[in-house]
Amino acid sequence: MALLAIITGFYPFVFAFASGQQGLFGSKPEAVLQTSWYIPMFMVHVLLGAVAILAGSTQFFKGFRARNLKLHRNLGKLYVFTVIPSGLAGLVAGFYASGAWYSKAGFICLALGWLITTWVAYTSIRKRQIDKHQRWMMRSYAFCFAFVTFRIYLGLGAAMGIPFNDYYSYLSFLCWVPNLVFIEWRIKNLE
Repeated sequence: MALLAIITGFYPFVFAFASGQQGLFGSKPEAVLQTSWYIPMFMVHVLLGAVAILAGSTQFFKGFRARNLKLHRNLGKLYVFTVIPSGLAGLVAGFYASGAWYSKAGFICLALGWLITTWVAYTSIRKRQIDKHQRWMMRSYAFCFAFVTFRIYLGLGAAMGIPFNDYYSYLSFLCWVPNLVFIEWRIKNLE
Protein backbone atom coordinates (compact mmCIF):
# COMPACT_ATOMS: atom_id res chain seq x y z
CA MET A 1 0.00 0.00 0.00
CA ALA A 2 2.72 2.48 0.96
CA LEU A 3 4.71 1.74 -2.19
CA LEU A 4 1.66 2.29 -4.42
CA ALA A 5 0.94 5.54 -2.58
CA ILE A 6 4.49 6.78 -3.05
CA ILE A 7 4.68 5.84 -6.73
CA THR A 8 1.27 7.33 -7.50
CA GLY A 9 1.96 10.37 -5.31
CA PHE A 10 4.66 11.63 -7.66
CA TYR A 11 2.51 11.33 -10.79
CA PRO A 12 0.61 14.65 -10.40
CA PHE A 13 3.83 16.64 -10.37
CA VAL A 14 4.62 15.35 -13.87
CA PHE A 15 1.02 15.99 -14.95
CA ALA A 16 1.01 19.54 -13.52
CA PHE A 17 3.97 20.71 -15.55
CA ALA A 18 3.13 18.99 -18.85
CA SER A 19 1.81 21.13 -21.68
CA GLY A 20 -1.54 20.66 -23.41
CA GLN A 21 -4.77 19.07 -22.26
CA GLN A 22 -3.69 15.97 -20.40
CA GLY A 23 -5.88 13.32 -18.86
CA LEU A 24 -9.17 14.45 -17.41
CA PHE A 25 -8.88 18.00 -18.74
CA GLY A 26 -9.57 16.58 -22.19
CA SER A 27 -13.04 15.51 -21.02
CA LYS A 28 -14.01 18.87 -19.51
CA PRO A 29 -16.26 21.35 -21.33
CA GLU A 30 -14.29 24.20 -22.87
CA ALA A 31 -16.38 26.75 -20.92
CA VAL A 32 -15.17 25.29 -17.61
CA LEU A 33 -11.55 25.22 -18.75
CA GLN A 34 -11.75 28.85 -19.90
CA THR A 35 -12.67 30.16 -16.46
CA SER A 36 -9.87 31.83 -14.52
CA TRP A 37 -10.36 29.61 -11.48
CA TYR A 38 -11.00 26.00 -12.54
CA ILE A 39 -7.53 24.83 -13.56
CA PRO A 40 -5.71 26.50 -10.61
CA MET A 41 -8.34 25.10 -8.21
CA PHE A 42 -8.04 21.63 -9.72
CA MET A 43 -4.23 21.82 -9.48
CA VAL A 44 -4.51 22.74 -5.78
CA HIS A 45 -6.68 19.65 -5.35
CA VAL A 46 -4.36 17.31 -7.23
CA LEU A 47 -0.96 18.60 -6.06
CA LEU A 48 -1.85 18.99 -2.38
CA GLY A 49 -3.67 15.65 -2.53
CA ALA A 50 -0.42 14.13 -3.80
CA VAL A 51 1.48 15.68 -0.89
CA ALA A 52 -1.16 14.25 1.49
CA ILE A 53 -0.85 10.74 0.07
CA LEU A 54 2.95 10.93 0.32
CA ALA A 55 2.83 12.35 3.87
CA GLY A 56 0.42 9.64 5.00
CA SER A 57 2.14 6.72 3.30
CA THR A 58 4.37 5.83 6.28
CA GLN A 59 2.10 6.90 9.13
CA PHE A 60 0.58 3.48 9.84
CA PHE A 61 3.77 1.55 10.57
CA LYS A 62 3.99 1.15 14.37
CA GLY A 63 7.77 0.74 14.33
CA PHE A 64 8.20 3.89 12.26
CA ARG A 65 5.94 5.86 14.61
CA ALA A 66 7.72 4.61 17.72
CA ARG A 67 11.19 5.45 16.41
CA ASN A 68 10.23 8.74 14.76
CA LEU A 69 7.49 10.32 16.87
CA LYS A 70 8.48 13.89 16.00
CA LEU A 71 8.56 13.08 12.28
CA HIS A 72 5.22 11.26 12.65
CA ARG A 73 3.69 14.39 14.19
CA ASN A 74 5.16 16.68 11.54
CA LEU A 75 4.00 14.44 8.69
CA GLY A 76 0.59 14.28 10.37
CA LYS A 77 0.38 18.07 10.46
CA LEU A 78 1.47 18.23 6.83
CA TYR A 79 -1.21 15.67 5.98
CA VAL A 80 -3.97 17.66 7.71
CA PHE A 81 -2.85 21.00 6.29
CA THR A 82 -2.81 19.59 2.75
CA VAL A 83 -6.08 17.64 3.07
CA ILE A 84 -8.06 20.76 3.99
CA PRO A 85 -7.37 22.81 0.82
CA SER A 86 -7.21 19.69 -1.38
CA GLY A 87 -10.52 18.40 0.00
CA LEU A 88 -12.23 21.77 -0.36
CA ALA A 89 -10.95 22.11 -3.94
CA GLY A 90 -12.07 18.52 -4.59
CA LEU A 91 -15.52 19.40 -3.27
CA VAL A 92 -15.81 22.23 -5.79
CA ALA A 93 -14.34 20.06 -8.57
CA GLY A 94 -16.95 17.40 -7.78
CA PHE A 95 -19.70 19.69 -9.04
CA TYR A 96 -17.91 19.83 -12.42
CA ALA A 97 -17.01 16.13 -12.69
CA SER A 98 -17.43 14.55 -16.10
CA GLY A 99 -20.15 11.98 -16.55
CA ALA A 100 -23.57 11.37 -15.08
CA TRP A 101 -25.06 13.04 -12.00
CA TYR A 102 -23.89 10.12 -9.86
CA SER A 103 -20.32 10.85 -10.93
CA LYS A 104 -20.65 14.28 -9.35
CA ALA A 105 -22.33 12.75 -6.27
CA GLY A 106 -19.52 10.21 -5.84
CA PHE A 107 -16.75 12.80 -5.98
CA ILE A 108 -18.64 15.20 -3.69
CA CYS A 109 -19.15 12.39 -1.14
CA LEU A 110 -15.46 11.50 -1.44
CA ALA A 111 -14.40 15.08 -0.68
CA LEU A 112 -16.82 15.44 2.23
CA GLY A 113 -15.82 12.08 3.69
CA TRP A 114 -12.13 12.95 3.42
CA LEU A 115 -12.61 16.33 5.11
CA ILE A 116 -14.86 15.02 7.89
CA THR A 117 -12.74 11.97 8.77
CA THR A 118 -9.58 14.07 8.78
CA TRP A 119 -11.20 16.66 11.03
CA VAL A 120 -12.42 14.01 13.50
CA ALA A 121 -8.94 12.42 13.53
CA TYR A 122 -7.29 15.80 14.09
CA THR A 123 -9.62 16.87 16.90
CA SER A 124 -9.22 13.44 18.53
CA ILE A 125 -5.45 13.73 18.76
CA ARG A 126 -5.77 17.28 20.09
CA LYS A 127 -7.83 15.74 22.94
CA ARG A 128 -5.20 12.99 23.38
CA GLN A 129 -7.69 10.30 22.28
CA ILE A 130 -5.04 8.21 20.55
CA ASP A 131 -7.15 5.12 19.75
CA LYS A 132 -9.93 7.24 18.29
CA HIS A 133 -7.35 9.28 16.35
CA GLN A 134 -5.83 6.14 14.84
CA ARG A 135 -9.20 4.74 13.76
CA TRP A 136 -10.25 8.00 12.13
CA MET A 137 -6.90 8.46 10.44
CA MET A 138 -7.33 5.01 8.91
CA ARG A 139 -10.69 6.15 7.55
CA SER A 140 -9.22 9.42 6.33
CA TYR A 141 -6.42 7.64 4.53
CA ALA A 142 -8.94 5.23 2.97
CA PHE A 143 -10.49 8.29 1.33
CA CYS A 144 -7.05 9.65 0.44
CA PHE A 145 -6.06 6.28 -1.06
CA ALA A 146 -8.90 6.76 -3.56
CA PHE A 147 -6.23 8.74 -5.41
CA VAL A 148 -4.44 5.42 -6.01
CA THR A 149 -7.42 3.13 -6.54
CA PHE A 150 -8.98 5.59 -9.02
CA ARG A 151 -5.88 5.33 -11.21
CA ILE A 152 -5.76 1.54 -10.89
CA TYR A 153 -9.40 1.20 -11.98
CA LEU A 154 -8.93 3.80 -14.72
CA GLY A 155 -6.01 1.77 -16.09
CA LEU A 156 -7.92 -1.52 -15.80
CA GLY A 157 -10.86 -0.09 -17.72
CA ALA A 158 -8.58 1.19 -20.46
CA ALA A 159 -6.73 -2.15 -20.63
CA MET A 160 -10.05 -3.98 -20.95
CA GLY A 161 -11.10 -1.65 -23.78
CA ILE A 162 -14.08 -0.21 -21.93
CA PRO A 163 -14.97 3.22 -23.35
CA PHE A 164 -14.03 6.01 -20.91
CA ASN A 165 -17.54 7.48 -20.72
CA ASP A 166 -19.04 4.06 -19.92
CA TYR A 167 -17.11 3.54 -16.69
CA TYR A 168 -15.81 6.92 -15.52
CA SER A 169 -18.99 7.79 -13.63
CA TYR A 170 -18.85 4.54 -11.66
CA LEU A 171 -15.26 5.23 -10.64
CA SER A 172 -16.41 8.16 -8.52
CA PHE A 173 -17.72 5.62 -6.00
CA LEU A 174 -15.60 2.59 -6.87
CA CYS A 175 -12.39 4.46 -6.02
CA TRP A 176 -13.31 4.95 -2.34
CA VAL A 177 -16.22 2.77 -1.20
CA PRO A 178 -14.25 -0.53 -1.27
CA ASN A 179 -11.35 1.24 0.53
CA LEU A 180 -13.68 2.35 3.30
CA VAL A 181 -15.36 -1.08 3.57
CA PHE A 182 -11.93 -2.70 3.89
CA ILE A 183 -10.81 -0.21 6.56
CA GLU A 184 -14.01 -0.68 8.56
CA TRP A 185 -13.43 -4.45 8.45
CA ARG A 186 -9.80 -3.88 9.50
CA ILE A 187 -10.80 -1.61 12.40
CA LYS A 188 -13.37 -4.15 13.60
CA ASN A 189 -10.72 -6.91 13.56
CA LEU A 190 -8.27 -4.74 15.49
CA GLU A 191 -10.72 -4.25 18.37
